[in-house]
Amino acid sequence: MRTTLSPVLASLANVFRIPLSQTASRPAAAAALTRLNGSSSNSPSPSLSSTTTNNRQFSTTSAMAKRKNAGPARDKRITMIRYFLYHPLTPRPLRFSRTRFLRHWTIHRAWHLYQAQRRRAESLELERQWQAMRAACEELRTGAGDGGKLFRKSMIKTGIFKDLFPIEYARLQTEGPPGDGWNHEWKAMK
Repeated sequence: MRTTLSPVLASLANVFRIPLSQTASRPAAAAALTRLNGSSSNSPSPSLSSTTTNNRQFSTTSAMAKRKNAGPARDKRITMIRYFLYHPLTPRPLRFSRTRFLRHWTIHRAWHLYQAQRRRAESLELERQWQAMRAACEELRTGAGDGGKLFRKSMIKTGIFKDLFPIEYARLQTEGPPGDGWNHEWKAMK
């Protein structure tokens, strides 16, 4: 019997390059798959039942019944991420020698210094532009010779949003996409 995988499990297996054929030879992975897929088969596979009875020799309660009242419900996404992070086929974290770590840290620090310098330059440029606009508005208000009529006329905001509003106001203008992504849990207040 071939267990169908959820899209999340299949994509994580693909990302971590874990062959899906191993789930048949690994009872623990097959049990996790059936638990996460929600398939409630009353007759588990023989290899799975033998391993569970070997692990729980003195227990009369099924493992799932014990887990039901164990605590708060866990998020399946976090469980799957942990499963694949600590999977035996997941490559181990990098371990650098002292000189290689120093080289890595130096490059990392230099990159962060460069980013900070670039952010500071952008901030100064925006401040310069703002000061120039402020000076131009002040010149228009006081030095145009019409008593500030042209300045007051330019600052009137009526009639801007008569039919449709500009696309620039559809969302907050940012340099790039948000860091936290899309919030799928959000629901409108009623």
